[in-house]
Amino acid sequence: MPDSHDAPVPAVLDDLDARPGSTTSLLRTIIGLYLRPLGGRISAPALVRLAGDAGIPAPRARTGITRLKQKGLLLTDAGDYALNPAALPMLERGDRRIFEIRQMSAGDPWCLVSFTVPESRRDLRHQLRRRLQWIGCGAVAPGLWICPDHLAAEVEQILEELDARAFATLFRTEDPRPGTPLTEAVTKWWDLDALRAEHERFQSTLDSLDSGTAFHSYVHLIDSWRVLPYIDPGLPSSLLPAGWPGMRSFALFEKLSSRWAGPALSHVRAVTSSVQGAMFTRESAKTG
Repeated sequence: MPDSHDAPVPAVLDDLDARPGSTTSLLRTIIGLYLRPLGGRISAPALVRLAGDAGIPAPRARTGITRLKQKGLLLTDAGDYALNPAALPMLERGDRRIFEIRQMSAGDPWCLVSFTVPESRRDLRHQLRRRLQWIGCGAVAPGLWICPDHLAAEVEQILEELDARAFATLFRTEDPRPGTPLTEAVTKWWDLDALRAEHERFQSTLDSLDSGTAFHSYVHLIDSWRVLPYIDPGLPSSLLPAGWPGMRSFALFEKLSSRWAGPALSHVRAVTSSVQGAMFTRESAKTG
């Protein structure tokens, strides 16, 4: 059983501050990709070894793992690291975002999120706005946000996780009517310049990935990509500026992901099996 001081927290939320390429971000990527296929647990030496294969020196990996335990993502269990069950909703949401690219078509419905949070809960208001922005919602006004209707379930989940459902009302519409043309309103609701820059940043990282192993390349691909499918809501192409880089990003990600995902998982299984075998041999030698 997990140690008592590692008791599961009510919910483990997305780490909005983990910068792609950082130790914390890469470790979260490794854990999110591979602990579930491994049965939800991994030995400490195996996790540190995989971190090293992704380019993280062992001392930094151990420090980063300690921080992830403090944040509730990992529990300790008989010397191993176990995935906190409370993190599963967050990881499953990440799977849908990262691997199931969704693009809105002209005429598809929108979801409007109206909320009024009491002044005494200013902290909650800040968290709610920040998390709505993180999943790709646009701000029509401080208490009114908009997103493609395919994100409505994620909005509901965020409201539940923050215990803010009582303060919000969701509306579904196929015909929003701003006071200016919709293409112009979209540029006010979303920061399209920042979103374009994020697509260009992602594309600029891809040339360096081919030089490593499939595991190293895949982990860095997912880590570099993972922010984009959150902050990009998948708006219709008819509402986006000419030369929008989004579709190229999606195509490149799918191509490289299909190339490296299988060999990377095989590497993880080989490493965990090898480390486990070495640990068993040492224990046998001690007791023999």
